[in-house]
Amino acid sequence: MTEDPNGSDKAAVALARALSSPLRLRVLRLCAFDARTNKELAELLDVNPGTMLHHVRTLVDTGLLAADAERTGTRGAREVPYRATGRSWHAPHGPNFSVVLLETMRQQLQDVDPQLVETSWLGLRLNPENLDELHQRLYGLLQEFKDRGPDAGGESYSLVTVLHPDRNPPTV
Repeated sequence: MTEDPNGSDKAAVALARALSSPLRLRVLRLCAFDARTNKELAELLDVNPGTMLHHVRTLVDTGLLAADAERTGTRGAREVPYRATGRSWHAPHGPNFSVVLLETMRQQLQDVDPQLVETSWLGLRLNPENLDELHQRLYGLLQEFKDRGPDAGGESYSLVTVLHPDRNPPTV
């Protein structure tokens, strides 16, 4: 990981940069529950293995991925599987992270049957106190499910919530 002897500014910048790629976010998602090799990731994401290795190294260098124990592949070759560390959950994000996250979600949805995608969209008008309560309760619910870990035999799902100021001023 990039360390700055005078603080963590360089490390924070490296972490935010690592999280600025939809491909790297997709790698983290694929490695959240199962350790995967560079080759497996390249195949799953239809990316050149050399390109994937660059992204995997970036994620490892910033502590977002960690290597599991080496294993022997089907042809006897040495393989290193990687697993997401969960560090991205509380990591600082760059200024355009919401755009990167939405692009990541768009890419992930390309091959999903639209009938299987559930969406909801709600407009709210909240004062600062109730907005803070909503933030806390949403974060608490997400953290609760994250802390539970994966269900044995469970199916994989992706969840994105987007809360943003809406350009819908009140009528006078």
